[in-house]
Amino acid sequence: MNMLGKIVLVTGATRGIGEAIAMRLKAEGAELIVTGRDQERLSAWKSQGVLGIAADVTDVSEVEELFTEIMTRFGRIDVVVNNAGINKDSLLMRMGDDDWQKVIDTNLTGVFNVCRAAIRPMLKQKQGKIVNISSVIGVIGNAGQTNYAASKAGVIGFSKALAKEVASRNILVNVVAPGYIETDMTQALTEEQKAAILRLIPLGRTGERDDVASLVHFLVSEENKYITGQTIHCDGGLVI
Repeated sequence: MNMLGKIVLVTGATRGIGEAIAMRLKAEGAELIVTGRDQERLSAWKSQGVLGIAADVTDVSEVEELFTEIMTRFGRIDVVVNNAGINKDSLLMRMGDDDWQKVIDTNLTGVFNVCRAAIRPMLKQKQGKIVNISSVIGVIGNAGQTNYAASKAGVIGFSKALAKEVASRNILVNVVAPGYIETDMTQALTEEQKAAILRLIPLGRTGERDDVASLVHFLVSEENKYITGQTIHCDGGLVI
């Protein structure tokens, strides 16, 4: 499962799950490109010899510039992991237009923008692997997260359609849907909220960032030659 020499882009790689995925793939030998909002973390990546670019996935021109830079430097792109995402939780009756639109723009349109740019060179190469990070919330829903659930459900439908479009060119497209993973976002939960969540998880514990990173690593490695169009839950059994 080593990634030696593979040209890999991970979006939203300056914290949380995205950072863990990027760290795993770099450790396995990938030639890594990362994007993210945290300039300090981007600088830290650059100090490790990683190409760090502060590209906004909602901005088509910035995504195009990102891929121009990748193709100029490396001449190809082998793997894309779309992890960039935000949440702006609120009950629907209190949700502002901006809170809806920003979540859709980042979580769903951002995936569209990056995949559209990545597919062009992958089609020419006749190979490539894409993993889009969704969420169990896109499968089961959650009160106060209609915007987030819609965006993550959209990622699943988008990825299935794309997988069918590009399968004939040996491009595999899959979705990973994490459950409750220990990140900065879950750290903000109260003890009461955490206890309620744990009661829903058959394994009785939240997941670690590396649980998701390991799954993504397998899907983008040479070990995966025949899995495409799938949504794989990394959730301790939450959606059972």
